[in-house]
Amino acid sequence: MMIPLPALPLIPILRGLTPAEAEGVGHVLFAAGFTMLEVPLNRPGALECIATLRRTLPTAIVGAGTVLSVEHVEAVALAGGQLIVSPDCNPDVIKASIALGLWSLPGVATPSEAFTALRAGAHGLKAFPAESIPPAVIKAWRAVLPPEVPLFPVGAITPERMGAYLDAGANGFGIGSALYAPGLSLDAIATRAGEFAAAWHALRTY
Repeated sequence: MMIPLPALPLIPILRGLTPAEAEGVGHVLFAAGFTMLEVPLNRPGALECIATLRRTLPTAIVGAGTVLSVEHVEAVALAGGQLIVSPDCNPDVIKASIALGLWSLPGVATPSEAFTALRAGAHGLKAFPAESIPPAVIKAWRAVLPPEVPLFPVGAITPERMGAYLDAGANGFGIGSALYAPGLSLDAIATRAGEFAAAWHALRTY
């Protein structure tokens, strides 16, 4: 079973989110249509943020990024997370995620890594870093990957860059500092979220 694709398959990468901000930022993003949220583990308070987002947004899919070990997977599961996103392809992390009933979205940079991830049971693939994986490469991957596998380019994604990747076969995106960065006001986050959502819907209707 592949990772479910919501109407707006854009995943905010909330690197540096604090527990005090989590509820407010989560509500702003959810109101803009973002129903998948990622909190990277390599910042303090990430697990607490995940627990807060799960509690305040019960219909959202909330998960962790920068998940590098089986121990990380177990901690995310205990916090209530549902999605495991990694920068690399680690079969042990993928298998642990599946064993605990979590969605697995590992990072891959080559077809070999992509198929290694799929053989381990990954539900989708994170093409990372997208700066070194242009749309032409995504198109070449699509020629050999199973068509039902969701593919999410991640890295320097902006509203203007999404169209070429979608044309090449991407299904969604992970979005970092172009959407959220520590210190941004809720109004600024709402504005950026609206721009991304509008760009996505415009691209899906042409």
